[in-house]
Amino acid sequence: MRISFSCIAAVAVCAVGAAQERPVAFTGARLIPIAGPEVPDGALVIRNGKIVAAGPRQSTPIPQGAQTVNAAGKVIMPGLVDSHSHIGGVEGGDSSAPVQPDVRVLDAINARDATIQKAQAGGITTVNIMPGSGHLLSGQTIYCKLRDGNTIDDIVLRNADGTVAGGMKMANGTNSRRASPFPGTRAKSAALMREQLAKAVEYRDKVRKANGDPDKMPDRDLRLEGLVEVLDGKRIVHHHTHRHDDILTVLRLQKEFGFRVVLHHVSDAWAVADEIAKAGVGSSIILIDSPGGKIEAKDNRLVNGAALEKAGALVGFHTDDGITDSRLFLRMAALAVRAGMSREKALYGLTMANAKMLDLDRQVGSLEAGKDADFILLSGDPFSVYTKVLETWVDGVKVFDRTEAKDRLYAEGGYGASQDRASLYLDEEWMQ
Repeated sequence: MRISFSCIAAVAVCAVGAAQERPVAFTGARLIPIAGPEVPDGALVIRNGKIVAAGPRQSTPIPQGAQTVNAAGKVIMPGLVDSHSHIGGVEGGDSSAPVQPDVRVLDAINARDATIQKAQAGGITTVNIMPGSGHLLSGQTIYCKLRDGNTIDDIVLRNADGTVAGGMKMANGTNSRRASPFPGTRAKSAALMREQLAKAVEYRDKVRKANGDPDKMPDRDLRLEGLVEVLDGKRIVHHHTHRHDDILTVLRLQKEFGFRVVLHHVSDAWAVADEIAKAGVGSSIILIDSPGGKIEAKDNRLVNGAALEKAGALVGFHTDDGITDSRLFLRMAALAVRAGMSREKALYGLTMANAKMLDLDRQVGSLEAGKDADFILLSGDPFSVYTKVLETWVDGVKVFDRTEAKDRLYAEGGYGASQDRASLYLDEEWMQ
């Protein structure tokens, strides 16, 4: 079942202003559209928060009256999509139970947190904000556009029916193993998750059998409601898993209950790449180029991207911010290329692959007419260590500009770089 998404119909009036009705054309830049080959001398036209056209400068029509921006010498590519992040000061489940599908991170995100601005500085425009992985199931994730918002409602993405867009965070391995009521072994971890999913199947069957009759409906159970959304494909499971045997356990449960899943981290993906590809599930990987971390991630290899690509599996990347810094997200894919992944699939993994994993590929992830005007201007090639993100645009609005002192602070650090962004409604003269 595919869920279509749309942005919130209206957002709070921001200091940066709303997307302009007047078209804006960026000309002369090298375009990396993702949906097609790179264009050495391109043009990108946006209007009302959407992409109007993207292609070679000579053959792309520029609307009459459009504002023209000379982007010669720059690189333009789609805004980056981070499929696994913890920005916004997010919180999830507590220590009361190992499975908490009723917990919503919607209720625990600070939309003014400095980590959001730092992610903008890294070129990230769309993000899956998740609770932690210390539970078998730690709560409902949320998909957000990194606009400059005052409240969570200003940045959240919504489904076509108005409900909040997001998935469900699950985990296995060492993270969720601790004292009772949490599981003490890997086998018990799987048993507890299987038990809860079986209860959700029973609950769903009772609701369906009642057919809307209040006298026959079971008592409402918010925990089981969340799991039913997983079983019905309304929520994709975003599953933290590292070791090869843990990865296979996830695939076993997925096959048994039929839920949709994206594997996250998959440190041992190189060892079971064919099994992952055969299961037809996507993998959102993280590449760490220095030793350390948990014992089950000791075999994490930079070749994971190349191995999954070779096997024919869908591969994306994530920051797991603050495990890795959102401002260095481009570097993640560059490491994969160094280890043998193709340049094309690595760029795809920063954009369209992640958009697919969030069911947002009709909206973001490439420079195509009709998609949201989410894009970034780079000073050079995305995989060069010398390249910097110059501008980040979300829905046709510039949310990061490296030439602005405040934005540069978030990009480079310094005093005040980790303080919450002030309310957009405050008078700056009054604050001085």
